[in-house]
Amino acid sequence: MELLETARVAARAAAELLTNARAADIRAKGNPRDLITEWDLKSEAVIRKTLEERTPGISILAEEGGASGSGAMRWLVDPIDGTVNFAHGFPIWAVSIALEDADRNLLAGVVVAPALGWWFEASHGGGARGTHHNGALAPLEVSTPATLEDAILTTGFPYDRATNPENNFAEWEHLQRVAGACRRLGSASLDLCLVACGWLDGYWERRLQPWDLAAGALIVREAGGKVTNATGGPFDAHAGEVAATNGAIHEELIAELRRSRS
Repeated sequence: MELLETARVAARAAAELLTNARAADIRAKGNPRDLITEWDLKSEAVIRKTLEERTPGISILAEEGGASGSGAMRWLVDPIDGTVNFAHGFPIWAVSIALEDADRNLLAGVVVAPALGWWFEASHGGGARGTHHNGALAPLEVSTPATLEDAILTTGFPYDRATNPENNFAEWEHLQRVAGACRRLGSASLDLCLVACGWLDGYWERRLQPWDLAAGALIVREAGGKVTNATGGPFDAHAGEVAATNGAIHEELIAELRRSRS
């Protein structure tokens, strides 16, 4: 798919820029836990330049610079997903680029973790592939555990978790008791990709942005997983919430999330 190749080219350009980058200018974006570095801006500039040159009729919505262009199709760009990790030198962060059509159907997605050497990609109906094992691009498949008791889950928490009651704490505590294990990595796009490659079995989170979710959600679906909103309804990246699993544990996860909030 030509548009997937465009996402690949943009992701490679950002990955090359960021591979040996170290943050020096670290600032807060309103909330002291929500950080931005000079490399977020540099990465987004490289991605925007590539996308605008190769697909001038497609608009862009990116984390740092917002929306540009007027095309019905749109690129969703997170130049560094996991900036807090990046700013601290912790290698769990990624570049995420996705393409959606006018109806918000996801068409293509790439997630690359430069510090780890991981690459994930998918196109609608074309399957998902990754290089997380040995560097060779290979098809991705979700895991097989069929119960939460045997599952490893991952999630995240909003930046204003100290003051906002919608902070995911109740869900986290409940699922720590019910699931086999729960983890928090700090990068939504990688959380989703690790479900797609079968290392993790499920992921849930609320209060996110479309650029956090879009590419990874498509990759999970194309790897054979299931993606809905946090209550089991249709997934929309712009709604900012997700439940993504191997499919086998999906209904149980949704039921336990509902129970945790009741």
